[in-house]
Parts: sequence; structure tokens; C-alpha cells
Amino acid sequence: MAKDLEVQEGRAARDYQDPPPAPLFDMEELGKWSLYRATDASAGGADCGGVGILGIAWAFGGMIFVLVYCTAGISGGHINPAVTFGLFLARKVSFVRTVLYIVAQCLGAICGCGLVKAFQSSYYNRYGGGANQLAEGYNKGTGLGAEIIGTFVLVYTVFSATDPKRSARDSHIPVLAPLPIGFAVFMVHLATIPITGTGINPARSFGAAVIYNQEKAWDDQQWIFWVGPMIGAAAAALYHQFVLRAAGIKSLGSFRSSA
Repeated sequence: MAKDLEVQEGRAARDYQDPPPAPLFDMEELGKWSLYRATDASAGGADCGGVGILGIAWAFGGMIFVLVYCTAGISGGHINPAVTFGLFLARKVSFVRTVLYIVAQCLGAICGCGLVKAFQSSYYNRYGGGANQLAEGYNKGTGLGAEIIGTFVLVYTVFSATDPKRSARDSHIPVLAPLPIGFAVFMVHLATIPITGTGINPARSFGAAVIYNQEKAWDDQQWIFWVGPMIGAAAAALYHQFVLRAAGIKSLGSFRSSA
């Protein structure tokens, strides 16, 4: 079908046609099944069985994208003790700032979990308060390994997305740093939710355990969600700084030249 061109005085031609306005009352719609199907969908239809792992992963990834984007200009987007620890090892933040950030992150996680329990108590109790726990069939070594690898992916993505050298080299490629960070969180959740419920953020695990305050959440598994992310963050910082950026070789070279 040929496109209609509308030519008006003093205006450029348009290669599209606006749809006609919908009638105020259309009695023919009452006889169409599509109307009732759309109405049923708007009313909710069948009971929802939950969003599943994919929906949870999207929720976490999308929210991390939003939070990092909103706080990057204030604190640098520090909402995860593991990320903050990795940046501290890379000498991106000071020791005092690192300690204060981690304390604030843990307090924020406790407050957030408290609000969830206050406003959604039935869902909160049904799903164990969102506390991280090892799934049945997995041992502590597997859970620790999942947390290490997942946090490594996240922290390495943070380093790559915020690397000033890469920004200068690839200036023709615009990179919105919070986007790959949020997508990394999404991918890690897809992989590790069936194993540990996905920690990779010690503050998130700590806050949920404090508010839920059940024996299983405070069992000897809790150390996994601190040790694992910290090891993963340290590995990512060392890999980025000393392997990709060759910081150790540069330091040695400058030391020899000064000597």
C-alpha cells in the first residue's frame, strides 16, 4: 500500500498517516472477543505463580542499574561492600571512606529489609525474609565458589566500565557505566540463585539475616556471604590492576628508573 504524503503550506511532507480518532461509543466492540480477552487480562486473569528466577534476576539487575546511576555522582555508586573493598585494594578509595561506606551499606540493608517486613509481612514470611541460604543438595564449598565467581564477574565489570584508560581509548563508543554493571548483576543472579539465592553483596545478605533473625539464616552458612564476595572482589581487583593494567611492572620500572 502506497504511503500517503501530506503536503501542507510551509511544512515538510510527511510519509506517515495519523490513525483516525477512536469513536466515543462503538457498539460493534461489544460483539468482539478481543474486547473481553483484553478486559480479562487487565483484571488479572488467572492467579500469578510469581515472577520466577528470570523475574528476580531482572529486578535485581534493573534496580542496581538505577541505584548506581543515581548515586554515581554522589558517592561513586557504592552500594556493595565487596565492590567497595575491591576498589580499596585498587587504591581507588581511602581506608576511612571504605569503612564508612561499608557501615552505611549494612545499615541501609537493615532498614530496607525492615521496610519490606513491615509492608509485605505475609510474602516476607512465606519466602524466608529473602535471607541467603544454601539450597538443598549443595555443600558449603559449592556455595563459596558460586559467591567468589559471581562477585568476581561483578567487580571486574565495575573496573572495566569505569576504567579511565578505556574511556579515553574508546571515546567513540559511548558507555553508560551503570548499564553493564546492572546487566552483570542480572547474569550472576541467573546463575547463582539456584545455589545460594545470590549474595555477591554482603550488606544485602547481612541485612536480610538481621531482620529475619532465624537460626538457618544465622547458621555457619552466613560466613559464606562475606568471605566469598570479598575473595571474589580481591581477585577481580588484582587481575585488573596487575594483569590487565600491569601496575606491578609499571611500579617496578619507575622504581628502577629513580634508583
